Amino acid sequence: MRMRVALWAMTIGSLALAACSQGNGATGASGVDAARIIAAAPAQWLSTGRTYDEQRFSPLTTINQDTIGRLGLDWFADLDTNRGQEATPLFIDGILYVSTAWSMVKAYDARTGKLLWSFDPAVPRETLVKACCDAVNRGVAAWGDKIFVGTLDGRLIAINRKTGKAAWSVVTLDQSKNYTITGAPRVVNGMVIIGNGGAEFGARGYVAAYDADTGKERWRFYTVPAQPGTEQEPDYLKKAAATWHGEWWKQGGGGTVWDAMAYDPELDLLYIGVGNGSPWNQAYRSEGKGDNLYLSSIVAVHAKTGEYAWHYQTTPGDSWDFTATQHIMLADLDMGGARRKVLMQAPKNGFFYMLDRTNGKLLSAKNFVPVNWASGIDMTTGRPIENPAARYYKTGKPFIGSPGATGAHSWHPMAFDPKSSLVFIPANLAAFPYIPEKGWKANRLGFNVGVDIAAAAMPADKAMRDAAMKATTGALIAWDPIAQKERWRVSYKGPWNGGLLATGGDLVFQGTATGDFNAYATKDGRKLWSFPAQTGIVAAPISYELDGQQYVAVMAGWGGVWALAPGILSDKSGPSRNISRLLVFRLDGKAALPPAPPLPTMPLDPPPSTASRATIAAGAARFGRYCSTCHGDAAVGGSLVTDLRHSGTLNDADIWKQVVHDGALKDNGMVSFASIFSAAEIDDIRAYVIHRANEDKALETAHAD
Repeated sequence: MRMRVALWAMTIGSLALAACSQGNGATGASGVDAARIIAAAPAQWLSTGRTYDEQRFSPLTTINQDTIGRLGLDWFADLDTNRGQEATPLFIDGILYVSTAWSMVKAYDARTGKLLWSFDPAVPRETLVKACCDAVNRGVAAWGDKIFVGTLDGRLIAINRKTGKAAWSVVTLDQSKNYTITGAPRVVNGMVIIGNGGAEFGARGYVAAYDADTGKERWRFYTVPAQPGTEQEPDYLKKAAATWHGEWWKQGGGGTVWDAMAYDPELDLLYIGVGNGSPWNQAYRSEGKGDNLYLSSIVAVHAKTGEYAWHYQTTPGDSWDFTATQHIMLADLDMGGARRKVLMQAPKNGFFYMLDRTNGKLLSAKNFVPVNWASGIDMTTGRPIENPAARYYKTGKPFIGSPGATGAHSWHPMAFDPKSSLVFIPANLAAFPYIPEKGWKANRLGFNVGVDIAAAAMPADKAMRDAAMKATTGALIAWDPIAQKERWRVSYKGPWNGGLLATGGDLVFQGTATGDFNAYATKDGRKLWSFPAQTGIVAAPISYELDGQQYVAVMAGWGGVWALAPGILSDKSGPSRNISRLLVFRLDGKAALPPAPPLPTMPLDPPPSTASRATIAAGAARFGRYCSTCHGDAAVGGSLVTDLRHSGTLNDADIWKQVVHDGALKDNGMVSFASIFSAAEIDDIRAYVIHRANEDKALETAHAD
């Protein structure tokens, strides 16, 4: 307990132009191709970032600072899933296409909201144990007459846009391993590009291209070298192998390409963001040595062939889950009297990077939130100037990292306004205690990260909890990439606020963890409009035009890792719930949501804690590593799954065994853990949860008003 209190005290201190028939949004089934995406007719939203450069800027101006007060809900559609909704819709010729949790896809008539078709790939629910961060899906892609979706269990499926029937399906990964897909595909040169996730579970990362007509794989680009002598590897992987040590291949190495991509048609370069190492702790991954290319890197590949072009590594030798999978966007900016082709990214590590996208040269890098793992970026070498204390596996001491593992900026998309040259960043201000774990071994289930998650659990101490809650916040930051400075900021109660949209009406749209959908003035961040969505919004909005009217649409539905893993911090923005919907707005919209259902509260009424200290400690260690990712730090559940402190199974060891050991609820995503734990070891976890529930009940009683 003393160690946990001290750790959290440290944590708190560390945070001090297409044809007219296409352009007017007329309903039809025109094919999507490169010419349409590049022309970027303002009325359409044909790709996840609207354009290949991923700027998420709509030139439409009817909804503007003078008219925003008239914006109202036009229609909404309830979704048949209560997991997190992270997708960016597509709008193509009068139809909205969305993906939802569990990789389902739906098409709606954009005029009426009528559901035209729904496609369910029937993802096995037990796949959830392979996913770090909810059963989410971030969107679909379009090409020709098809819509493409990557599924949680690793398939890439082509769906006929008119009928909603599958045209082809391919398995893109080894389904016997712990891979998943949550990201949106992109289509380039008639090839569907998709990556995958799983770096917390032993994956080796890659991105692959598939023929949009047939599903045949055209090329595959690995981000981590294979076991020496097992593959005929290209030069870029041979060079990477020199930056790895030990037997990294046993846990795959990581480096999964689970989200960000952008494309420059003129250069024919595809830019991908590469993820963290497997495991996080470099001591176990690579003997504590080497840069471990191409982890935490921005990599450019030749889109036609998948051949390596260049890379820039944001976090060499990553040991903090500082992925570079965050949103990548491209722009042409005037810098130093010259027009530069730039690439911009604000990855997890807290620095905003601008590169020359023709060659990967670093142009600038400044922190956009407080950072303590490095004091800056050396502009000569391009490397971070590290704080030696950050290498916790070398010091043997805990390091309270700011930012933490959820990142200064996670997957939530940024937006860029080319008129003001401002980038809008959905920022998190949250720390994480990295504690080295002695004698760590990988396992077939659970988080394989090499840090002691159990030791970092939040203590049942009101002062520490209050201080941690106060220190954990979020912000919308308007960043000037040329001046390398913040222009304005909107502060939020907590992290994990939604992705962004910028428009020609000088507006920035964003949903929040508190359940509001807001519009701000581009120039100074003044809030001009707000809509109560009844649920947290994490997805990014889009804007499009239909029959001469401008619309804004967003997926609403609280979820993702912040709604699962951080324990008491999950509710920093207030008690939230998942009410999954597609919301569509226009000027003078008159629709209204039904009244929000009451938010139930349950008193803590656990059975007495009678287990020995040793039993509780053993259960705590197992819960921290294998259960907390879904059921919350210190067994304090978020809003998406059962808070085990309230579970009736605590009273019955046999029912607990049926669920955790026998897998009675595997069809809900709760698989059996019998392959790694005995029934007795599983009951130790029950003893720990009972103990934690009693601690929290005592805490509530002691501080009751």
